[in-house]
Amino acid sequence: MKILLTGGTGFIGSQLINEFIRHEFQCYIVTRNIRTSSNPFITYINWDQLTSNSFGESIDVVINLAGESINSGRWTKQLKDKILQSRIKSTNILITWFERQAHRPKLFINASAIGFYGTSGSITFNEDDKPISNDFLASTVREWETVARKAEELGIRTILARFGLVLGLNGGALPKMILPYKLFMGGPIGKGTQWISWIHEKDVVGLILHSIKNNEIRGPINLVSPNPVTMNEFSRSLSAALHRPNLLKVPNFALQLLLGEMSMLVLEGQKVIPSKAIQTNYNFQFPTLKEALLLTLN
Repeated sequence: MKILLTGGTGFIGSQLINEFIRHEFQCYIVTRNIRTSSNPFITYINWDQLTSNSFGESIDVVINLAGESINSGRWTKQLKDKILQSRIKSTNILITWFERQAHRPKLFINASAIGFYGTSGSITFNEDDKPISNDFLASTVREWETVARKAEELGIRTILARFGLVLGLNGGALPKMILPYKLFMGGPIGKGTQWISWIHEKDVVGLILHSIKNNEIRGPINLVSPNPVTMNEFSRSLSAALHRPNLLKVPNFALQLLLGEMSMLVLEGQKVIPSKAIQTNYNFQFPTLKEALLLTLN
């Protein structure tokens, strides 16, 4: 299998590449600067090769993870524009490249986020639900998905991978969440009743492989565990896994002063269920938070 991947050097992308190599898939990683690889299963190409249509390989699967991190700083107007435009631009380049191909990919997996649904303390969301708010993250995700769906019009099976909070030690939010506990300053953030829809990094990789192999899966798929937890439950589990106290609660106003609008990522929650993963019989390696944290941190 030949897979083209953008964002292949990031937290999720590097995990996927490792798994694809294990399966002996040929990986083409789109990057700003071409480099050579000693691994025969990895080839680096740059964006210019796609925009100029000089990349001539016939690709089976395209996975788009490119985009400015939403955790890269306080959400100023400038950063918000960069977060949105970086996603729209990379996806448009891929759509244009698809249009030019005589042999188009069979599958396009575009990264997305459960932020699509908006935030709620009482609603349980699945892939069939419509968004309930128009905050920055929800509107960004909707615009991104609208562009990605153009691949469907080209006859390409298209999957919108809506990521929850990904747990892993090499990136994402977990290393930042661990630090206060290591300093004996850990505790729940905000009111504590907000929902956290999380997933272990190994299940992210597993679900993407599952989606590649299962032709029934198309449209949105929630990349979350079947067992979301509240912030209070999350902090207790993290405390237990690290053998550290769970005493110092971080109030809403303190985080809002520090992070501004970006504080919504942790102060407002969503209870999201992976209905498509369950319906298509995906076997979660880490279905509960307790085992995910214990095996990750010990």
